[in-house]
Amino acid sequence: MKATLAKNSWTPRNTNLPQVPIQEFNAIKQASLFQLLKQPQFSGQLILQGLKGQEWTFHFYLGRILYATGGEHPVRRWLRHVSIYCPEVSTEALKKPNFLKETDVRAWELCWEYHLLCLWVKQQKISREQSAKLVHAITTEVLFDVNQAVQVTYTIQQDALLPVQLFLINTEKAIEEAWQLWQAWQSAKVADRSPNRAPVIRQTEQLQELASSRLYQVFSNLLDGRRTLRDLAVQMKRDVLEVTRLLLPYIQAGGVKLVNIPDLPAPALATPPPKSKPAVAARKPVIACIDDSAIICQAMEVVLTKANYNYVSVTDPLRAIAVLLANKPDLIFLDLIMPNTNGYEICSQLRKLSFFRNTPIVILTGNDGIVDRVRSKLVGATDFLGKPASAEAILTMIQKHLKQPVLNF
Repeated sequence: MKATLAKNSWTPRNTNLPQVPIQEFNAIKQASLFQLLKQPQFSGQLILQGLKGQEWTFHFYLGRILYATGGEHPVRRWLRHVSIYCPEVSTEALKKPNFLKETDVRAWELCWEYHLLCLWVKQQKISREQSAKLVHAITTEVLFDVNQAVQVTYTIQQDALLPVQLFLINTEKAIEEAWQLWQAWQSAKVADRSPNRAPVIRQTEQLQELASSRLYQVFSNLLDGRRTLRDLAVQMKRDVLEVTRLLLPYIQAGGVKLVNIPDLPAPALATPPPKSKPAVAARKPVIACIDDSAIICQAMEVVLTKANYNYVSVTDPLRAIAVLLANKPDLIFLDLIMPNTNGYEICSQLRKLSFFRNTPIVILTGNDGIVDRVRSKLVGATDFLGKPASAEAILTMIQKHLKQPVLNF
């Protein structure tokens, strides 16, 4: 790919989603998290973030992985695996600005790599079996990079579904394969080096002394700093660990160094869709609180009315839906544990109503556990707030989701 392509249009997801940290995100913890999403047949996105700012997105359908993307080089990764599993398909057409005259813009923006695979299968350019092998290999590579990150945070997003289901990944198999590759990488004493780095000759004279004349000639042709270890492995038709082991003595001696390189640009549509401007609220926001505790509701009322918000409280959870429909709040605070019903059920019912489909729903809970967070996200919760909440925490939460300054505080 050359400069004829547009910049990669992939961007991080909604940063307002609550993030849950996981220490030592090994194969066992990965399997547990994916199993947690499999039981309720979750459809949506699992977004993992590393400590260095990496972000990977796993697209799910009914609890199974459809596709995985993100990380440092999603475009390089995709093109590399296309060359392996679909060698008969030329990617030269992607350089043309009008290579797709008609396409599903939403699907393209959400995950252009998956969209193109679906299009190629539909056009019979590749088989479903080829697409399945390619998607499995990409998912395994993404999981390897997640393993190298060690510590991650995750968020769950239920909207933004991929429109076509090509192939459902065997999650357990992909996790096992990625973990075995990571263990082999560690055993080779290269755990501190990423296969996404590009080798380049650092000291010519020193490398000439260390390598034979024939090997030096090979290095001179390949180690130009424009191809990652993974790219070189495909070009040399070798395993990436084998290529890294070959270069390791010269890296340790200082003749070769590994450098960061940017991703290749992703193809872009000829005419990107216009971005809609956010609507400006013409009235004071209405904030609702559903909690069986009258004390909590009264405390919330003092804070919100002082901050110049309109306020609605509901202490009888069985009347919650009717009251909310009558008042149409802009944001809802919802207690998790209540008699007769609970916050999960109310949140799920609200999300089924078109009016409340995108309304921020903040769960009030005294138990800030991972299970509660995951279960709340699966029924559509937007964020979480611990009880008892301070006035500052309440107003900060409102400001975060309504994107407006707090008044009179």
